[in-house]
Amino acid sequence: MSRADLAVVDTAAARPNPLWSLGLLRSELVTTFRRWRTVALLGVLAAVPILVGVAVRIETRGGGQAGRGGGEGPAFIGQVTNNGLFLVFTALAATLPFFLPMAVGVVAGDAVAGEADAGTLRYLLVAPAGRTRLLLAKYATTMAFCLVATLVVAASALAVGALLFPLGDLTTISGTRISFADGLGRALLIALVVAASLAGVAALGLFVSTLTNSGIAAMATTVGLVITVQILDQIPQLHALQPYFFSHYWLSFADLMRDPVYWDDLVKDLELQALYTAVFGSAAWARFTTRDVTA
Repeated sequence: MSRADLAVVDTAAARPNPLWSLGLLRSELVTTFRRWRTVALLGVLAAVPILVGVAVRIETRGGGQAGRGGGEGPAFIGQVTNNGLFLVFTALAATLPFFLPMAVGVVAGDAVAGEADAGTLRYLLVAPAGRTRLLLAKYATTMAFCLVATLVVAASALAVGALLFPLGDLTTISGTRISFADGLGRALLIALVVAASLAGVAALGLFVSTLTNSGIAAMATTVGLVITVQILDQIPQLHALQPYFFSHYWLSFADLMRDPVYWDDLVKDLELQALYTAVFGSAAWARFTTRDVTA
């Protein structure tokens, strides 16, 4: 079902058909993932593990160990040469602070403001599902992008790791050995946790998107807020506030590589993302359901 089809749905219908809502969601997904901007963002994300893998391969060509020399670099990077599966964890740690939230901020910021900027928002609102369902479809689409983007990074890293480094049983942070199959399972779980960790950014971006009719302004504002929050999260004098920043527990996914798994920070991260989703999701709904749509 195309956007044109959705726009001419009979407005006299008393209650929106659930199939119409699925059609709306499908339309949003197709429209978002067909945009060249979305494809370019996914391409950049897929390129990061390639660059990291090649860089580690070059650095260790003479028998050296990646990550030595001051402890710099993303988590797990010192283990990549021993097992290519660690490139998945390294790539996620490298992209999570900036690349992934930036990409999500662009998609979320453009969700509503981009439609208003293009003049298509009022046509979408002609359909009987109403603003609430449209907003839910926008958020669901943004979360789908979070998942796809995270899986693209993980899949690219796994492919590069398999090509450049050996694969096999791996050693956890706790020093225990687990099978390659168990490691793959944990890698998938880590990717899902990283995608869920971006829920707060998605809700924040959607709220910002309801405040303006300029898609570029909404995207820039969302990305700027993400960068600002992460800078504040590094200032020691703000330690009392930092546990409430949506980015504070992002790297807690590393605890999934412990044996047994350390769940405390992981649970705090998911609870914090749920809180941000509730607060900014409600704010987006309040704004979107009461705004005057003229574009």
